[in-house]
Amino acid sequence: MKSERLLSAIDKLAEIFDHIDWKYIEAPPGSNLEKTELWPGEPDEDVMICVYKGRYINQLFHRQDFFFFNFAYQGDYGALSYHFDNRIVVREGECYIGQPGAGYAPNGRSEQEIIIIGVLIQKEAFFKTFFHALSADRKMFRFFLNPQMDESSDEYIHLRFDDEYTVRCLLELMVIEYGNKTDDTQYILKPLVLSLFMQIARQYAASQYAETNGSDREETPCEKIVKYISEHYDTVTLSDIAAKFSYHPNYISSLLSKETGKKFSEILLEQRMDRAAGLLKATELSVEEIAYMLGYSNSSNFYKAFRGYYHTSPREYR
Repeated sequence: MKSERLLSAIDKLAEIFDHIDWKYIEAPPGSNLEKTELWPGEPDEDVMICVYKGRYINQLFHRQDFFFFNFAYQGDYGALSYHFDNRIVVREGECYIGQPGAGYAPNGRSEQEIIIIGVLIQKEAFFKTFFHALSADRKMFRFFLNPQMDESSDEYIHLRFDDEYTVRCLLELMVIEYGNKTDDTQYILKPLVLSLFMQIARQYAASQYAETNGSDREETPCEKIVKYISEHYDTVTLSDIAAKFSYHPNYISSLLSKETGKKFSEILLEQRMDRAAGLLKATELSVEEIAYMLGYSNSSNFYKAFRGYYHTSPREYR
C-alpha cells in the first residue's frame, strides 16, 4: 500500500505539471525539424521530477533540450518517436528514455488514471554526473551521444525491468523528495538517479544480450572477460581480471589473444579511445575531465595515448 506521503507528493507534482509554463525554441524556417522544448525546471536544478496524472494525454510532437526518463507508473500510454508512424505503447512498468534533440510525443486515453513519472536531467549535469554509469555498454554509450552529433536522430530506449520493484522504490523516493523540496534536495536526488541509471544499464545489457544471443545461450569465458573490461575500463588491470575469474594472468592473456586476436592492453585502449572520441565530439567536457573519466591519472598520459591511436591530438580531433 502506498503511503500518504507518497500519494500527497504524486498529487502535488501532478498539479505542478499541469501548470508548467512550457517554453520552446521554434525550428528554423524551411527545416524539417520541430520546435525544441527548453528546460522547464529552475535554472540551478540539474534534476527535475515530473508527474503526469490523468485519463488523457496528448502532447504535440516536439524535441527537447534535456535528457529524460519516463516511467509508466500506472496504466499504459503511447509514444511517438521521430517519425509520426513510429508509435509504441509504453505499458505499466516500462520506461521510455530519450535524449536531447530526439523527437517525442506522449499520448494516451484510459478509463482509469494514467500516472507517468518523469526524471529530467540537464545536459551538462548528465555527462558530468551520471553518464559514467551508462558508458560501460558501447551501444548505450552511442545511444546517449549520437543525438549530440546528429540532430535528426530518432533513437529511444524502451525497456521493461525484470526488477521493477527496485525501480519503483527509487522513483517513489525521488517523487517524495522533490515534492517536498528543501535546500539539499538536489544532493539527495543525484545518488538516487545514479542508482536508477545503474538499474537501466543492467537491464539494457541483459535485454541486448538476450536479443542477440538468445536467452538460453551462456557467455563464453572470453566474452565475460571482454564484457568485464568494458564495464571497468577506467580502472581494470590484468590482475583484477585474474582475481575476478580465478584464472592465471598468463591464461587470460593467451585466451584473449586466441579468441579476439588482440592483447589485453589493446582491448583496453580500444575501449577507452572509442569513448574518448565520442565524448570529445558530443560533449563540452574538458580534455582533463574526459581523461579522468577514462581512468588516466593525468591528462599528459591521455594525450599521448590518444595521439598514438588517432594520430592527432584530442583538441585537434574535437
